[in-house]
Amino acid sequence: MQAHRETPGTVYDLDLTDIRNESRNHIEKLPDGTYRPIFCRHCDQPECVMSCMSGALTKDPKTGLVSYDETKCGSCFMCVMNCPFGVLKADTATRTKVVKCDFCLQDGAEPNCVKACPKQAIYVEEVSL
Repeated sequence: MQAHRETPGTVYDLDLTDIRNESRNHIEKLPDGTYRPIFCRHCDQPECVMSCMSGALTKDPKTGLVSYDETKCGSCFMCVMNCPFGVLKADTATRTKVVKCDFCLQDGAEPNCVKACPKQAIYVEEVSL
């Protein structure tokens, strides 16, 4: 999937009519007034991958990242229905593709959301469980 954030600047500069800029992540406000980021967790045993009948979603055994190949996607959205965290969604423009965080792997650098966050509130950290 093409990086959704290719232009320099911050979130305030986004062209929200461009499908490539559709949010892969979101922030949820909890009842106690705190906020929780909702990102793809690249689960150890991802339900989205196990429910994908076309093989469009795969988990890289080396990096642990869940990848999406839109050319293989059959648009059944079983992955969307089976994600326990509600992260995956259908794209709003065509309703034929899945939108999910891919860590901007094709860039080879830090994810674009990290680079573009005006308050540096987003960061990636490896956590051992």
